[in-house]
Amino acid sequence: MGLTITEKILAEHAGLDKVTPGQLIKVRVDLALANDITAPLAISAFHKAGGKRVFDKEKVALILDHFTPNKDIPSAIQCQKVRKFALEQGIPHFYDVGEVGIEHVLLPEEGLVLPGDLVIGADSHTCTYGALGAFSTGVGSTDLGAVMLTGKIWLRVPETIKIIYKGRLPKWVSGKDLILYTIGNLGVDGANYKAIEFSGKAVEELSMDGRFTMANMAIEAGAKNGIFIPDSKTEDYVKERARREYKIYRSDLDANYFLIKEYDISSLEPQVALPHSPGNVRGISEIGEIKIDQVVIGSCTNGRLGDLEVAANILKGNRVKKGVRLIVIPGSQKVYYNAIKTGIIETFLEAGAAISTPTCGPCLGGHMGVLGPGERAVSTTNRNFVGRMGHKDSEVYLASPAVAAASALLGKIASPEELE
Repeated sequence: MGLTITEKILAEHAGLDKVTPGQLIKVRVDLALANDITAPLAISAFHKAGGKRVFDKEKVALILDHFTPNKDIPSAIQCQKVRKFALEQGIPHFYDVGEVGIEHVLLPEEGLVLPGDLVIGADSHTCTYGALGAFSTGVGSTDLGAVMLTGKIWLRVPETIKIIYKGRLPKWVSGKDLILYTIGNLGVDGANYKAIEFSGKAVEELSMDGRFTMANMAIEAGAKNGIFIPDSKTEDYVKERARREYKIYRSDLDANYFLIKEYDISSLEPQVALPHSPGNVRGISEIGEIKIDQVVIGSCTNGRLGDLEVAANILKGNRVKKGVRLIVIPGSQKVYYNAIKTGIIETFLEAGAAISTPTCGPCLGGHMGVLGPGERAVSTTNRNFVGRMGHKDSEVYLASPAVAAASALLGKIASPEELE
């Protein structure tokens, strides 16, 4: 019996010829990462365990992306602790104001995550890097502290769910729509501690930006990791960014899967996750008239250049509906810079949007767009739990950049087709 791509990567990093689902293994880590919320806790755990030096300063990344520039004194203290640790340890991959990006946008962009890697992060959306054909998963800060000390972690080998997307992508349907549809079908616990392997003609059409979006939200179905088999698009993306050697893995034809599901997406319409769950998904034609107060375009899910370009093309020559706040957050400094060079930022400004420095900000109800009671937002982020973006009586609707842009113009949840 052959192995899946996830099993092959885990076996390699455990120093084994093969692994089987359910097996407990100790693996070496290629990159350990944390942000300004999770790193201070991990640093405390590191010191409590007697840590003096991290296992390999080249394999640790610290990214101050949630509350920076610091929004208050507590967040300033959090970041101070991380800055001090990064300086003491001589960590080269430390990203602060002026060079920072949202971690899951920044690290692939910087070539720090590559195909075949095993990546552990103190953030649940670390699964994003599966878009590159890496095994990546989130852990608690205490576990991350242990990884920074030892460079290793114990993992249970997950079973794999293979999803095959058949058909061609319809107009206005993106990676965000595919993953929302998938979560709606599987449920938020339908892939608990499973690997989700994305495949099929439809995902082969997706850009790397679309694949990052899908892998990013695998956790919203409960998955341990989401992963794509690397192809020519993957190699084109990494070859100009890679800082070191990497290895591409592919699933064997006779690999064993826990479940294989096929979705024909030929007639799929844009999808929206209604409050208060990423699994509460409907096609946009099923929603009806829902007026909104705010739109957020950005995040580790949809803050890449391709995402901003889609939204800008819809907004171009139009103005945001009076009474609606449109907040645009480029995912990194490079995304911001390229959006300026290509005129995308100018389009947003002319449409009446507010532009932010790269930050996770509003996604977790931190800053840069917190909602008040009764307010509704369409957001390209990944979660819409009660109180996720502000007051417990606010509502968040998850959607693609295309739907978000159209909604900003019409003042209600809307498909781009309504503007045609």
